[in-house]
Amino acid sequence: MYKILLAEDDRNISEMLCDYFSEKSRGNIRIDVVRNGEKGVERAYEEPYDLLLLDIMLPKLDGFEICREVRRFSDVPIMFITARCGQDDVLTGYALGCDDYIVKPFSLPIFYNKVLALIKRSKGLVRSSLLTCGTLSLNPNNGIVVSDGVEVRLAAKEYAILKALLENKGSVVSRDTLINRAWDYDSCTDDRALDTHIKNLRKALGENSKLIKTVIKRGYRMEENNG
Repeated sequence: MYKILLAEDDRNISEMLCDYFSEKSRGNIRIDVVRNGEKGVERAYEEPYDLLLLDIMLPKLDGFEICREVRRFSDVPIMFITARCGQDDVLTGYALGCDDYIVKPFSLPIFYNKVLALIKRSKGLVRSSLLTCGTLSLNPNNGIVVSDGVEVRLAAKEYAILKALLENKGSVVSRDTLINRAWDYDSCTDDRALDTHIKNLRKALGENSKLIKTVIKRGYRMEENNG
């Protein structure tokens, strides 16, 4: 059985998630609900959970503060579920060490499968170490990107694209995969949007832009330059 801690003060949302997960998993996923941030930190400290689901707007301590405190003592997977969709909020979540950031409203089936995939990936694995390619690095634990010794601030979608490329260094990552990672499985109505974010990403990386190779009609590949 998997145990999830949900910090959510909206009873309708918490009851909906509890009912759906219980039915979908046939009782193999248990969700404990807390209504404020202080209780969330307390429960996360007291019990070993497989995943934390955190709303941001909570009484006493907000979701960001919960994440910051929990990361002092635990590498448990953390996913934000919130109506706050601003770029700064998303980047703050990743910088604090979250593993995913989901904006309300969301599809329950897709959300359920993302939660299950995140839990399964974390089982038996050490938390992700530094992702590197040449003098470019991305730290999944705090969201910091460094290129040629200089910290680079990226938009949320460009961060997601870079992370996907680094996780699959040396392999072609399809356009569909990058779109799914960056747009969180929402439809990207204009395929050119991906190219725009790749262009912005390359600009932000400076000389390390050469590490991102275009594979015509297939996608992109992160590859160290030879020589």
